[in-house]
Amino acid sequence: MGYYVTVQDNVNIYVEDLNPDCKDTILFLHGWPGSHKLFEYQFNVLPCMGFRCIGIDTRGFGDSDKPFCGYDYDRLADDVKCVIDALGLKDITLVGHSTGGSIAVRYMARHKQHGVSRLVLAAAAAPSLIKRPDFPYGADKETILNMIQETYEDRPNMLNSFGNLFFFKLITYPFSQWFFQLGLQAAGWATAAIEKTWIEEVLFQDLNEITVPTLIIHGIHDKVVPFELGEIQNQYIKSSTLLPFEFSGHASFYDQMDEFNKVLADFAKGNC
Repeated sequence: MGYYVTVQDNVNIYVEDLNPDCKDTILFLHGWPGSHKLFEYQFNVLPCMGFRCIGIDTRGFGDSDKPFCGYDYDRLADDVKCVIDALGLKDITLVGHSTGGSIAVRYMARHKQHGVSRLVLAAAAAPSLIKRPDFPYGADKETILNMIQETYEDRPNMLNSFGNLFFFKLITYPFSQWFFQLGLQAAGWATAAIEKTWIEEVLFQDLNEITVPTLIIHGIHDKVVPFELGEIQNQYIKSSTLLPFEFSGHASFYDQMDEFNKVLADFAKGNC
């Protein structure tokens, strides 16, 4: 079932909640520029395995409200805490993909891992999506600046180009159009604001503060968030395990969905 949680005055976040009576809970944070619907192929399966699956649409995206402000990692992490508190969630597995992974990392540090007993980072854009003077990994800053400009000038074309980088597995044209429409559902200003956040924020110290068991899933063919970032996360998070996905790009949850679902279920049950 779906409902809204108020996180600020006049800002409501959409939440999809499947199997609310199940004890074992997985909370999903999607990547840019999609929505909780990116995890459709997890929501199809994991509830049948006894999990409560909750998907949040980040503000500005999916079915959530789309205010003009509030797209820094602190505010986005605070939105997650509002949902966790409103639902009374405890001992959950938190899953963050791409920018959702960045939000998850900031949440874990900013809110002292509140309510979370296990963390999964899937192609997380952390500690920095862009290259910096002391960090030679990630995208060139100029590439992101060009994406921002194109977002303001021709967002559909920008989204189409991004979709071409997202998957390693061959996808059908109808599937590509489904993915494209998820991006169009977002507000243009929110799409650009998140791109600017990639440039403005880093998460090195945040990674150091994570102490819960953490599974890092990263496709070795990822053209959006290079595999090296997963290796760096593994170095910073002492309680982490890095699991390379050999036949995945940025979308390991789709490129190798069966493996992803099994590994996630085992980890959330404490079996690995």
